[in-house]
Amino acid sequence: MDSPSTMPSNTHLPLRAAQYVRMSTEHQQYSPESQLEVIRQYAAAHQMEIVREYADHGRTGLNIAGREGLSRLMEDVEAKRINFSALLVYDVSRWGRFQDVDESAYYEYVLKRAGVRVHYCAEQFENDGSMSSSVLKTLKRSMAAEYSRELSVKVFSGQCRLIELGFRQGGPAGYGLRRQLIDRDRNPKGLLARGERKSLQTDRVILVPGPDVEIDVVRGIYESFIEDSKTEREIMTELNGRGILGEEGRPWTRATVHQVLTNPKYIGANTYNRRSFKLKHRRVNNPTQMWICRDGAFDPIVTPSIFERARTIIESRHVNLTDQDLLEKLRALLRERGRLSGMVIDECDDMPSSSCYSARFGSLAHAYTLIGWTPGRDYSYIEINRAIRRRHADIISSIFDQLLALGATVSVDPKTDLLRINSEYSASLILARCRESRTGFRRWHLRFDESLRPDVIIAARLQQGNEEILDYFLFPRHDELAEHLSLRQENGLVLDVYRFNNLNFFMEMAERVRIEGAA
Repeated sequence: MDSPSTMPSNTHLPLRAAQYVRMSTEHQQYSPESQLEVIRQYAAAHQMEIVREYADHGRTGLNIAGREGLSRLMEDVEAKRINFSALLVYDVSRWGRFQDVDESAYYEYVLKRAGVRVHYCAEQFENDGSMSSSVLKTLKRSMAAEYSRELSVKVFSGQCRLIELGFRQGGPAGYGLRRQLIDRDRNPKGLLARGERKSLQTDRVILVPGPDVEIDVVRGIYESFIEDSKTEREIMTELNGRGILGEEGRPWTRATVHQVLTNPKYIGANTYNRRSFKLKHRRVNNPTQMWICRDGAFDPIVTPSIFERARTIIESRHVNLTDQDLLEKLRALLRERGRLSGMVIDECDDMPSSSCYSARFGSLAHAYTLIGWTPGRDYSYIEINRAIRRRHADIISSIFDQLLALGATVSVDPKTDLLRINSEYSASLILARCRESRTGFRRWHLRFDESLRPDVIIAARLQQGNEEILDYFLFPRHDELAEHLSLRQENGLVLDVYRFNNLNFFMEMAERVRIEGAA
């Protein structure tokens, strides 16, 4: 029997590791089984023993809310209830598609601080802290976040198209209406109860009139409002006094009566995007110019003429009120309630309707701004984007003029703003907004349009406030790192080699000189 001194000295215990898997509701490409198989092979190749599993099935990666597996992992790490020193994840996107890439970095930092290193098993780089891995990881995080943003845009565009075709998109039908399931040939298949959804991708949903008793109540509301000159509150009191319940069996309120009198779905109009809840941000009421509408999409319960008469009565309540009168009423309501919303405004008898404020001031958000109140979400990005679009056109025009002054031949595509210079190469311009994360770091997100395929991409970063240009990045097409790129204040040599304080170098590329001058 060998003595301890003669035992093999190269015997090592396997590294203890945990694994984390996530399958999102919007992206089903990698099943948990596939992820686990790749992780298992990675662990075997790197002499690791998997001792614990954390999983989130059917959970979006936009934030940590609702992700019990990730939350439990972070709690265990913070409480030092771990017996592993490595965490195995399929790839960067399975870790999360956080819209703020710093959030993903934060969770990884918490693990690193506790002595746990994250391994991305299906990625082509080692997460070893080197410059190359840090750049690639940041790019992957940005691309994962951008994927969700692009998916949101594509889904929204598809939904708008279906609205224009007359189909219903999401939300309960409302009192007096029902959701009708139809097939691709518009043949009815049955009514959907609350909470039920279609099972076939090719099926669609439209609204149809509900039970006769509810239709009579809706028409009675219009009659009482128009013919009997009753207010919404008086109609509410009468309906509740007669024991007539509203939607979902709830008593009527002034706001729900007002909603019946103002929602165009009761004349068969399909309206969408009245509110937004994109990418897990706060739900907001959109201005009327952002609504998507289709008239005559459904069978109406009331005629358009009756609906217009009701709307005329509502609008006449404030016809003699000046802008200042409206804003003062809004200030008084804010002092009384402490907050504002369309529902809060519509619940007050002596207040103009929320639609009145949207029509008079362009949106409720603008009215809030005029009285000095800031809701939970900042709407300034809308104006910033408009200003950036105007600035983009101005800079393209300026570049065009400077190139001509240097003797270059240049043309601009009127649709894409793609510049073609000296019939030799092309260039496109990207204006990158300055965004500030919750942790105070500044970021500039770039999205490259592959369809343009320019030879040079001019990326102009805007300063904080998004009014003045901070600097420029000149990216050659063959050096393009990805479709999307997130820049920081300092990006390291890999990216900052393309940074310039002005466009002098770009102009010098296009300048024509005599042959003897070049020699």
